[in-house]
Amino acid sequence: MQTILFDGYCNLCSSSVRFIRRRNSAASFHFIPLQSDAGQRLLQKNGINIKDNSTVVYIKDNRYFLRSSALLHICKDLGKGWQLIYYSLVPIPTFIRDPVYTLLARLRYRIWGRRNRCFLPPPSSRPE
Repeated sequence: MQTILFDGYCNLCSSSVRFIRRRNSAASFHFIPLQSDAGQRLLQKNGINIKDNSTVVYIKDNRYFLRSSALLHICKDLGKGWQLIYYSLVPIPTFIRDPVYTLLARLRYRIWGRRNRCFLPPPSSRPE
């Protein structure tokens, strides 16, 4: 199972979930808001300690990826042309990629806005 934990109040994050769902023909991705009880349990179960909801988490095959690495691995697993993003950017060291991610995460509400209610993907996109 491939699980993406995201900020359910962030318009950019919620739009990204919808974007991935449309391109996920195998329906292999599951989505859980970080703010949900299920999201918090999954973080705890995997020993993931994040301080706020600005970090996307991608869990696959008992491994997890954070921030820019999570986004790149999601692109890789989307297949087709999206893998080019992974192979183009993964050689850039994390210490360069993650500050760019952090800057965008810090500005995400100002640029893309904030939802009044937490976005919940359809039940078919959530793990049981």
